[in-house]
Amino acid sequence: MNRMASMPMVALRGMTIMPEMVVHFDISRKRSIEAVQEAMAGDQKIFLIAQRDIEVDNPEMKDLYRVGTVATVKQILKLPKQIIRVLVSGEERAVLEHLEVSDPYMRGYIKILDEETPLLTGELNIEAMVRGLREMYVEYAMRNPKITKDMVNQIQQITDLRKMVNQVAANLPIAYTDLQEILEETDFMKQYELLAFKLVNEVQIMNIRDEIQNKVKERVDKHQREYILREELKLIREELGDDTTLSDAEEFANAVEALEAPEEVKEKLRKEVRRFKNSLQSPAEAGVVRTYIETMLEMPWDKRAEDFTDLTYAKNLLEEEHYGLEEVKERVLEFLAVRALTKKGDSPILCLVGPPGTGKTSIARSLAKALKKPYVRISLGGVRDEAEIRGHRKTYVGAMPGRIANGIKAAGVKNPLLLLDEIDKVSTDYKGDTFSALLEVLDSEQNNKFRDHYLEVPLDLSEVTFVTTANTLQTIPRPLLDRMEVIEISSYTENEKLHIAEEHLIPKQLERHGLTKDQLTISKGVVWKMARNYTKEAGVRQLEREIGNICRKAAKEIFEHDKKRIQVTERNLVKYLGKEKYTYQMANAEDEVGIVRGLAWTSVGGDTLQIEVNVMPGKGEIMLTGQLGDVMKESARTGISYIRSISEAQNVPADFFEKHDIHIHIPEGAVPKDGPSAGITMATAMFSAITGKKVCADLAMTGEITLRGRVLPIGGLKEKLLAAKNAGIHTVLVPKENTKDVEEISSEITKGLEIIPVSHMREVLEHAICVEKDACEGVEDCYEKDVCAGSEICAE
Repeated sequence: MNRMASMPMVALRGMTIMPEMVVHFDISRKRSIEAVQEAMAGDQKIFLIAQRDIEVDNPEMKDLYRVGTVATVKQILKLPKQIIRVLVSGEERAVLEHLEVSDPYMRGYIKILDEETPLLTGELNIEAMVRGLREMYVEYAMRNPKITKDMVNQIQQITDLRKMVNQVAANLPIAYTDLQEILEETDFMKQYELLAFKLVNEVQIMNIRDEIQNKVKERVDKHQREYILREELKLIREELGDDTTLSDAEEFANAVEALEAPEEVKEKLRKEVRRFKNSLQSPAEAGVVRTYIETMLEMPWDKRAEDFTDLTYAKNLLEEEHYGLEEVKERVLEFLAVRALTKKGDSPILCLVGPPGTGKTSIARSLAKALKKPYVRISLGGVRDEAEIRGHRKTYVGAMPGRIANGIKAAGVKNPLLLLDEIDKVSTDYKGDTFSALLEVLDSEQNNKFRDHYLEVPLDLSEVTFVTTANTLQTIPRPLLDRMEVIEISSYTENEKLHIAEEHLIPKQLERHGLTKDQLTISKGVVWKMARNYTKEAGVRQLEREIGNICRKAAKEIFEHDKKRIQVTERNLVKYLGKEKYTYQMANAEDEVGIVRGLAWTSVGGDTLQIEVNVMPGKGEIMLTGQLGDVMKESARTGISYIRSISEAQNVPADFFEKHDIHIHIPEGAVPKDGPSAGITMATAMFSAITGKKVCADLAMTGEITLRGRVLPIGGLKEKLLAAKNAGIHTVLVPKENTKDVEEISSEITKGLEIIPVSHMREVLEHAICVEKDACEGVEDCYEKDVCAGSEICAE
């Protein structure tokens, strides 16, 4: 039965006293000291209750919990600074009804709760609860080193359930609020369950704590081991005299800070260095990251070569190393002049187009020397994968930067001269369009932010001087061609080949073969003859090989026969190079019917074509032979249509074309031919064969014909005129619209040639048809009189 009582009381801060608990605490508040002294003066009983808020110095009824513990004061000990240490033993739970006195000490009116264990159904239930609580406490004690073995033994000896609950609660080091919750529970069964829950919860917390501590310990031990090994490695390096005592990660970090690069690049590198530090346990990933960091550190982000603007030096160097190529030299000198005046200016993107062997690649190397910039050559012949230009993403095995980024890295500066050789040989397949990848590279408006897939940061290409080379523009897409400044390099004339051989090729081959100018002399006539009869090319590669052949044979003679001097002349050239390999088809000696000399352009220069036409009885068929292409066949049919349209004026019978076959043949039969520029030549040959009028033998022509007889312009005029001159032709008919091209051709080629511009087939026939004087007599037809007027014989 509950009992009522009045006794002194102490408000405890941050502490809850449980029944069966023996504990000491310190008090310093005056009211608490007076209450203890009052208890000692009486029966030593005191009521201990916890404060809700430990910051309140003078608690009232509202500041206190309702349930506390009646305890007996066992001992009082005075400490310095008016502090009293009190040893108490908890006995019974009690409920505070109200405060009777609050000054000079607190005295409360309390109701002492009955501590009898409620009756349970059977003793087995009580025994089970006792054992369960005991086992839980033993497990807790094993986890908590603060619980002594004596305490565990004491708990194990208890058989009374109520006493065990109080003892366990009293010896459970948990928060005072949790103890207060257990203390206030009036239902014993709920109090037991709450205590068991708290106990199990503490065990689980300790299990988790131990698991975390074990993991931390393992990691700390591992790091400690690594630290010791690193220190040992550092010591070994020092003993071996190796100064690289910093770890790779530290070296990378220091290199990043010292790198001259944009902040975006540095931030990317810092991130990668952190990844490298964290990936030391994964060799595969560490290797990939290491390669990436090393590549990025080797790139010349903000490192540039000094701009060189000495025009005189550049001009002299270009003239010294290359003969001709005036347009290329002029463009480079213009760029240098602009750079000298403005201290800036876009770097040029040049495309040198011309036949093989004309010096496109070597002029690029000379340009780099003239600009005093590093020279990097990138061959694009056969490149068909976009990744070759843009690089591979670094997630792939064996990934690397593209050829452009690698070229910049090899140059060591951000503004080198980059030669993209054979850009017309680039191909495309299922892996991507390589030409499209080059669009960004060669666009001066956007290549300052070129993104290589491997580098993953923008690469500035705006200061790179790009030079590309090609043999033809036909295979280069129009958008890419639009981004480049095209400079055409045409075939060399024989005079140019002579200068190149004397100034460059012969000295180069003499040095290569260990000969001097005194030991071997090659006359100008020999060079001229080699260019005409031993080579057939637009450039000088084959000519250089032939000079090399002479040098080898001369070296052999000097070595075997101990000769002091060898002189190669036109007479003994056969001894060194054998018989002539090529002969020019010279102009015919006599004027003939149905034979006209045309002019053609080939990849190795110009050539002449002798077009032959025969007319024979038949059914009006037109035969075309000589491996002619579709365009050339169409030109022939256009020509015959024009001839038929003027046949009545030329007194050709109306049924002539129905009763005769026309056969057009263009030697050499094994060589494929195509293009429209032989249109007027075939038309003239057919006109001559049909009318029986002769064509001047020393005359050649080139031009496209239309159905109404107009003459359209053609290309490759320089090479064609050169071929005509070599063949001994004196008069050349060219389209009138090509007059501007004739003016640009050097006088070396046009000297000795009478170049006549024509705009209609009428003019072509006037100059081409040679009519005898007798044939002009009695001519009434105005058109035929015009034809006669074109003849020197009938000029009167």
